[in-house]
Order: sequence, then C-alpha cells, then structure tokens
Amino acid sequence: MKIKSIKLNTLILLIALYSTNSFSAPKPNVLFIAIDDLGVELNCYGQKEAQTPHIDRLASQGILFEKAFCNIPTCGASRASLMTSIYPTKNRFKSFSTKVDKDTPGAVTLPQVFRENGYKTLSRGKVFHHPRDCEGQSWSEPAWRPEIPSRYWLDPDSTKILSKGAARGLIYERPRVDDLAYADGQIATKVIQDLRESKDKDQPFFIACGFVKPHLPFCAPQKYWEKYDQASLMIAKNRYRPQNAPPALKGSSEFRKYYLGGLKPKSEEFHRIMVHGYRACVSYIDQLVGNILLALNELNLERNTIVVLWGDHGFHLGQHDFWGKHNTLLHSIQIPFIMKIPGINPARSESLIETVDIFPTLCDIVGIEKPKQIQGISFKKTLNDPQYAPREHIYSRFKSGQVILNPPFSYTHYQDGSSLFFNHQDDPGENINLAQKPEYTTLIEKMKQKLDLALQKADAAKW
Repeated sequence: MKIKSIKLNTLILLIALYSTNSFSAPKPNVLFIAIDDLGVELNCYGQKEAQTPHIDRLASQGILFEKAFCNIPTCGASRASLMTSIYPTKNRFKSFSTKVDKDTPGAVTLPQVFRENGYKTLSRGKVFHHPRDCEGQSWSEPAWRPEIPSRYWLDPDSTKILSKGAARGLIYERPRVDDLAYADGQIATKVIQDLRESKDKDQPFFIACGFVKPHLPFCAPQKYWEKYDQASLMIAKNRYRPQNAPPALKGSSEFRKYYLGGLKPKSEEFHRIMVHGYRACVSYIDQLVGNILLALNELNLERNTIVVLWGDHGFHLGQHDFWGKHNTLLHSIQIPFIMKIPGINPARSESLIETVDIFPTLCDIVGIEKPKQIQGISFKKTLNDPQYAPREHIYSRFKSGQVILNPPFSYTHYQDGSSLFFNHQDDPGENINLAQKPEYTTLIEKMKQKLDLALQKADAAKW
C-alpha cells in the first residue's frame, strides 16, 4: 500500500513536538553534496547525452530547481557566499581563493548553526575552498581531505611533463584505474564510512561532501570515457562571441594553464576532446554520488535524511568559444540544485533560487533559528508548492560585471560603462547583445534600477 507523504510543515511540527518530549524523535540528518564546476550538464536537466543515472534518480525522488543560480561564478567566493548567506560585492567574496575568515570574520556559517543545535558536522573533500577556513566554528572535527591532491595525473604522458618541472600536466587523461585512484573516489569512500559510523548514533549529522571533478583537468578512469563516442558528441554551435558584445565580456583563461598536447583551442578536435573529458568526469562523479546514496538507503538512513546536491557555479563548454566560468552569462551562473526531503513529493520547480537562499531554507526546514546576517530568502514554501516564487530576479557578479536576471531578460553592467542585455525567450544562447537597441531603453532602465537595489542590499550586509 502506498503511504501518503506528509507535508513539510507537518514534518517540522512533529520534529518540534518530539524534541520537547522524553521520547524525542531524531532530528533529520543532512547530506550536503557540493560538486565543483558542475553546470546543468545532467540528463535530468535536459542534456540527453549526459549519462548521469544516479543524480537523475535523486532528481526524480526530490525537487529539481530548474532556475537556480550562483551569486558569483568562481569556486571559493561562491562557497563563501552560500555558507554565510552573505552576498558578494566588489570588495567581498571576490575570487577563487576567498576565505570567509578573512572577508567576513566572525560570520556564522551554515554548518556552525547545525553544530550549535546538536548536530555532528563533518567536512569531507572540498567544501570551503580552504579546508582550514572557519574550521573551528563549523566542524565537529578537523576538515578532512584525501592525501591525493585535487590536481593529480597518472598517465605516463602527463607524469613525463611534470618531471620536467611543469606546474601542471595534460588538460585531460583517461588511465585504466579504479575509482579510488583519484581524490574523489576516496572522498566518497570516506563519506560512506561516516554514514556507517552514524547509523546507530543518537546524534543527528550534517555531512558535507565536496567533489572536485568535473573541475579541470579532465582526469577520470577510462571506463567513464568509454561511455561516450567522441565523434558523435554534440559540440557548441555558437563558437563565436555574442554579436555587439563589449570587450569587458571575457571567458576564463584557466584552461590555458594546462598542457594542451598540441591541440589548437579553436579546433573542432579540441572542442570534442574537452566535451568528452567533461562528460566523462561528470559520469565519474555521478557514480560516486550513486554509491553514497545506495549506502544511505542500505543503512536505513534515507528516511530521515535531507539530501542537498548543488554545483558551485556553471561551466561553458565551448559556447562563445569560452571554457569554464568567470563571467555573467547563463552558462557561468546557472547551477544544478536538487533537494530530497523526507515527506515531500517529487517535483520540478521553475522558481528562481540563489545560492544565498539555501542557508535560510535549511534552517527553516529543521526548525533552527536563522542568524541575523542572512541575506538570502527562504524558499521553504516552494517545497510544498513548486510554483511559489519567493523572488522575482537573480543577482550575480564577477569582477567588473554585475548582472540582474529577471526572466526572460538579463542585464549586465560593467565598471567601464558598457553593458549586455539579452532576451532569453528569443535568444536562449545569448548570441545577440541588445543593450544598444533603442526599443529596449525603458526596460533596460528598469533593470538598472533593480540592479542598483540589489547592490545596495549586498553592500548593507552585517555580521
């Protein structure tokens, strides 16, 4: 017989009631999965050639947010903003190497509020960009990372390059090794061990699992490369700059720090090997996520565990001849975001979500008081009503560019006075900049006003 799912408010009420009685029911656990450089390149997001069955299954069991966005598309700053629910500005949370301890000293972190409310909080892999950042206040024990570094090569061609004093090896490799040969495989194993040790404990857990791939270099075991036929993979059709785009719009140069093995970045061969490598890495991480979720189920922890899966920012796969993140275009700022919550029916939601919204929402779900520094908006109501929209626009930024996204339009203002304006309904690929078209003058002025208000809110942060 199918058991009718209880509503989220009922679940929260039960938790609150039980916690005041001697027969106290356990608080829900949280499994918090962060994936570096994962854009919406998953089958469940419509990328049909992506082989991601495990994350797709999670999406089918939870709530998939189709319009979730990061507040800054670079890893350290994005994570700092999410973990504090404080917006980035031109002077705060600026780069990949951001530290919360430095930019917002004394700010309360997401794991910290769970720890202070009785949870055992664990950091496994890349959660904050720096493992020691906010460590004492956030985690019940020192943040753990495997001894294998995140940039690690096994292929003889790469190790030969490294032996000559090069800082980095080939931009990709596909050795015949098992999943544990790279750091991410060991991270998954550590998380599964944590789940086993938590099974019979009375204390609820908040386990943060941070995978590094599909971040460059595209290194994954051969079996994941073999899932794809490189010759038939789709590569970007718009391998050119958007029409009328100002010089301020740039792509990431990160990929050029790796040895390209003689490949020409604008060639079709380069595009194919890069797309192939990215897809292989995503399938590798998908399998590791599947291993963790299987353990969660087998340990009978699934029924009382909230699962959160998110990417820290998006990733260009050759669109506009860009590779990576580091601008305000959709491919940089849109992220996958999935939540599976006991008692909540599966759904897909088009409500706009920013990463700063995740902190207050998790607090609301488990009944934890939110710190006053919170700048995000809780979307708890959206979990019961997927059509409920807590916000009407998205704010994000990168270096001199600041973007306001008010679907179907986006407006980016650069420090030098130039701008981008796209109509995603007519131009989903962001191929034509309409910022100088007179027919959009009034609408652009309204977008500027929204952006100004967003900037004022970001600047007003207090902690």
